Amino acid sequence: MKRLYLASTSASRKMLLTQARIPFTIIHQSADESQCDWSLSLQQVVESIALYKMEHASLFQGQEDDICYVLTADTLTLNSQGEIQGKPVDRQDAIKKLQSARDGARTGTAFCLERRIFKDGDWHMQERVVQFVQADYRFNVPDDQLNFYLDNIGFWGSCAIAIEDFGAQFLESVNGSYTTIVGLPMYELRQALIRLGFFS
Repeated sequence: MKRLYLASTSASRKMLLTQARIPFTIIHQSADESQCDWSLSLQQVVESIALYKMEHASLFQGQEDDICYVLTADTLTLNSQGEIQGKPVDRQDAIKKLQSARDGARTGTAFCLERRIFKDGDWHMQERVVQFVQADYRFNVPDDQLNFYLDNIGFWGSCAIAIEDFGAQFLESVNGSYTTIVGLPMYELRQALIRLGFFS
């Protein structure tokens, strides 16, 4: 069976792939996201980071003519003031971002999927799909429940927003792809995997 190599440690992405019954293996990537240009649009920033991660993904040694599929992704949020936000730096920053999400926010996820072949001692890209998907939402955690929320989500996702599992009770509305906000647009990913021959 073909296997997807996921260059990410995101618990949400691992959960989504597991739920979709898509076999995958985690691999390391060493990209420094701070090196990307954060002055660009939301789409441009997340696409550039996904591509940068792909450049820094560490694949295993293959055998001649082996085929593999490599996936990277990045998720960021645009708040109602038009500011691009990533993971919170500390608890106070997480609270600030949660409060901002009550006014509505837009999350964008970009993924980069490559089909590679092993030739002459190295992996070479045969085909690549880069896709950006966004969704608008309102996430409403009242002030008196902020610490309760942060104590229970177990990790701080993009902008401290975790709309799945425990966090689902604070999700007021979604317009667009739910799984994009979670961290990986699964419908679009499946179409890309079909296009690159993963399921054939």
